[in-house]
Amino acid sequence: MVRYKINNYESKLDILETQKAIKLVKDTFERELAKQLSLTRVSAPLFVKKSSGLNDNLNGVERPVSFDIKNIDNEEIEVVQSLAKWKRMALKKYGIKRFKGLYTDMNAIRRDEDLDNLHSCYVDQWDWEKVIYKEDRNLDFLKGTVKRIMNAIVETEYAVYKKYPNIEPSIQANPYFITTEELEVMYPSLTPKQREKEITRLHKTVFIMKIGKPLANGKPHDGRSPDYDDWELNGDLLVWYDLFDDAVELSSMGIRVDAHSLQRQLIVAGCEDRMNLPFHKALLNNELPLTMGGGIGQSRLCLVMLKKAHVGEVQASIWPDDLIEECVSQNIYLL
Repeated sequence: MVRYKINNYESKLDILETQKAIKLVKDTFERELAKQLSLTRVSAPLFVKKSSGLNDNLNGVERPVSFDIKNIDNEEIEVVQSLAKWKRMALKKYGIKRFKGLYTDMNAIRRDEDLDNLHSCYVDQWDWEKVIYKEDRNLDFLKGTVKRIMNAIVETEYAVYKKYPNIEPSIQANPYFITTEELEVMYPSLTPKQREKEITRLHKTVFIMKIGKPLANGKPHDGRSPDYDDWELNGDLLVWYDLFDDAVELSSMGIRVDAHSLQRQLIVAGCEDRMNLPFHKALLNNELPLTMGGGIGQSRLCLVMLKKAHVGEVQASIWPDDLIEECVSQNIYLL
């Protein structure tokens, strides 16, 4: 379905110029992100062995795409759903030091996604991770990193404006920080998504912290896998998008679990069996560096930067026929 129906929509760029603008956004942001966070680009896997425990189970209900490989016996291979765990192993392998890190292009398939203007079965994002120390594991350090990411976003938006003056900047540079507990108190009668919309409508750029832990009502604000983000030290970055009259999430990130928080969160989530997987054993034995990291949606960022009405205008994916027809009726042409 087309979730957001936009009257009299007209793309600010034709299809060919859109392709050029996508490259401008991606090249500029990638360069600025690396500069702001001291990151080095690396290659990353498209799939991993299921037995490694490196794949991300997201909210615990999404089914990874799996297959076998002729020359690898007795192993189920899964397309990655995120690279959160793999990046941490890579930081150790590459011997990266404090305040330095890596980033990579992450491509994934989300077969259970509900498709609309913002959601596709094809996921493309920048995954990044950097090494920190124990004394860096606090909210102030997390907030400082969010501000640096916003610097990269704002620089990218200005580069787009310089090239295409008809696309005016609209992103609020300074993020407003709020926890899920504070948001629940502020809007007790609203659903989590409704709370996100209202707080972002008010402050335009918002970073919502502490996602995954149960709130006063016994339910988390949103699902988070228990074995990568520390639920006390993570968050989502949202910006207000006038074209949709709604909040758009650009990034999910956080300070990663240490041995203590991993064990605590696995117990809360009823996932103690994961403690026997290679990645989790290494983490519980303090064999991996302390890190923070996240993912930033490439197509989401292009959509907002280029003032598009559908994510399919900035990425090539697969859509049901009725959605394509509905888009055409609204002057939306998918790649």
